[in-house]
Formats: sequence, C-alpha cells, structure tokens
Amino acid sequence: MFRIETEVDKDRRALLRARLRDTNTAASPVLAALRGTPEARETPLHVWALDDAGALSGGLVAHTWAGWLHITHLWVDTAHRGTGLGTRLLTDAENLARTTRACTHARLETWDFQAPAFYRKQGYEIVCEIPDYPPGVTEYTLTKKLG
Repeated sequence: MFRIETEVDKDRRALLRARLRDTNTAASPVLAALRGTPEARETPLHVWALDDAGALSGGLVAHTWAGWLHITHLWVDTAHRGTGLGTRLLTDAENLARTTRACTHARLETWDFQAPAFYRKQGYEIVCEIPDYPPGVTEYTLTKKLG
C-alpha cells in the first residue's frame, strides 16, 4: 500500500532527480560516457543588451549541456525591435556556445504568436509542433546546427 502526497518537497525532488539521472545513466551508454565530464553540467549562458543609461534593452537567457545550447528566453524591448538587436543577441549566444563551450547544436521553444518566423530566418528548423499548448496556442520546438 502506498500513501500519495501532493505537497511541494524540495528534498524529495532532489532525490527523485538523482535517482532518475542514475537510472538514465545506467540505461544509456551515451549518458554514461557523458557523466562526470564538463559537458554533463548545465552551465548558464546569458547575453544582455543595455542602453547608454544601463537599462535593459534586450537579453537572452540560455544554458549549455552536452554540446547543446538551450535558449529559454529571448526578449527585445519594443523600441528596439526590428533593429537587428534580437539577431545580435542570438548570434552572440550561438558564437559563445560554439567557440567557448564546443556546442554543435542549439534548441529553443516558442509560441506561434512570438517568433517562429524570426527563428526560421536565423536558420532554425521546426522539429516539433504542439497544438493547444496552452489552449488556442501552438508551441514549436526548433533546432539549429551551429556552424
């Protein structure tokens, strides 16, 4: 018999994550070879655009793991959209990931009302489409091979 609980528990979360990592490592020779290497750690990568006063005009938040750049947030202030700032933030992040962290690929998620066309223009390809996530919205996963 099991007792089921639903409260948030950070200690159990950490234990569950460690056990899942161990199970996955045991099942995958690729993950086993990766374990203990620098590429096995998720390492943050941030690129910020600040105006002359030091205010945030745009930014990109990502991390690298296993030779991949995973972009989680890219934002440009409305006043600077269409100026190439988004392209510069993305390009700088890709170049940093490729040259300083040996990343060979990048991935990201975006919604249909955000920027799928922008990312496709930057060389990203849609590899997954999830309709109604959330209801009425389509989420896309895109990837790119870093030159």
